[in-house]
Amino acid sequence: MKKIYLPKAVLLLVIFSTLTATVFAQNVTWTQKKAEKWIKSNTWKNGLKVTPHQSVNAVVFVRQYYKNKAEWDKAFSFIRDSDLVHLKPGKHVIDGDDVYATITEGPEKTFEQSAWESHRKYIDLQYVITGKEKIGVAPVANAIVTQAYDDKADIAHYISDGKFYIGDPSAFFLFFPADAHRPNIHVDGYDVVRKLVIKIRVVD
Repeated sequence: MKKIYLPKAVLLLVIFSTLTATVFAQNVTWTQKKAEKWIKSNTWKNGLKVTPHQSVNAVVFVRQYYKNKAEWDKAFSFIRDSDLVHLKPGKHVIDGDDVYATITEGPEKTFEQSAWESHRKYIDLQYVITGKEKIGVAPVANAIVTQAYDDKADIAHYISDGKFYIGDPSAFFLFFPADAHRPNIHVDGYDVVRKLVIKIRVVD
């Protein structure tokens, strides 16, 4: 009888420990230092090889992660378990409308063709699978709206100054509602870029 009930007891203990850790994390006052330490701990990765880009807001990341841990884990598992290099371009459902991915492959935009944007309903996880692209990041609070927020499309457009980085397969970017971003800008020598964007629903 013990052999029958022991696995159930272990499972319940794991579930209880996970819930306890999540509740604890949700009640932590996350400082920049604590959030960066959490990212470096890799406890959230579950075997994921790539890391967040240096531009990622660590405090917002950890808060959103623990508010919606199950969905984030599904997003990271998709990256970890999928053959991203050969996955068919287009939309891939991960968890209904809460988490879904899009694979694109093709030429990038000129700087003039690109635009600053932000979203309210979804967080963007953007990852360059092969190639390189330039990506701009700026606070929405400092940007000037050129196209008001479209609720149906979940997007607004801006003009802004910002910092520009090179996106490549070594790291993924995260763009939260407060982050204006300007992605898909061509980098010389990389005419075709394969990219993954995962949409993760925002939890207030």
